Amino acid sequence: MKDIDIAVELLNKESLTIAMVKNGECFYKSRERGIKPLYEALVNYRDEMEGASSADKIVGKGAALLYKEGKIDTVFAKIISESSLQIFKKENINIYREKVVPYIKNRDKSGMCPIETMAVEDDNIESLLSGIENFLNKNNLI
Repeated sequence: MKDIDIAVELLNKESLTIAMVKNGECFYKSRERGIKPLYEALVNYRDEMEGASSADKIVGKGAALLYKEGKIDTVFAKIISESSLQIFKKENINIYREKVVPYIKNRDKSGMCPIETMAVEDDNIESLLSGIENFLNKNNLI
């Protein structure tokens, strides 16, 4: 079974929001919402991410940039934004998806997700990582 198939199976079977697999082994999984799990994976498992596969519930542009930074090989997304697809195609990251949307909405569906907004305004990875860290701290998520 391919790593991406294992990751997708874990995502669905365990009701996860993200599962990362490399060489047949899951090295990271979470049920937490938002960008936090992927951010934590990049901070704590950057080396493992290189060449790995990830199954993710929602992938916006911010998440795509984090995957790019982690040098992920393959991503499955239940929902993905159009700008994320462009990043994956440009970076030759294999992508499987269920639903493509113009952008990722915020939790109350009144506008764009704050992380997606950050990534659209500035796609520099260092400022994005800093912005995500500030966002997570401000909302008492880390």
